[in-house]
Amino acid sequence: MRYAVVIEAGETGFGAYVPDLPGCIAAGATREEVVRLIQEAIEFHIEGLKADGEPVPEPTSSIEFIDVAA
Repeated sequence: MRYAVVIEAGETGFGAYVPDLPGCIAAGATREEVVRLIQEAIEFHIEGLKADGEPVPEPTSSIEFIDVAA
């Protein structure tokens, strides 16, 4: 499966979340770290859903970059 991940830069590091997996988040000092951590978080989240007998949500979110004049 391929999930869309939102990565946000903060004052002290980076955060990431997965819109299709509510509660699946990660934070790290660098972008590279948060990408690695959200990968692990997605895998762990899906394992937990399966262990609890819950359905694994299909990826439905997507991203689109929009250029605007600022």
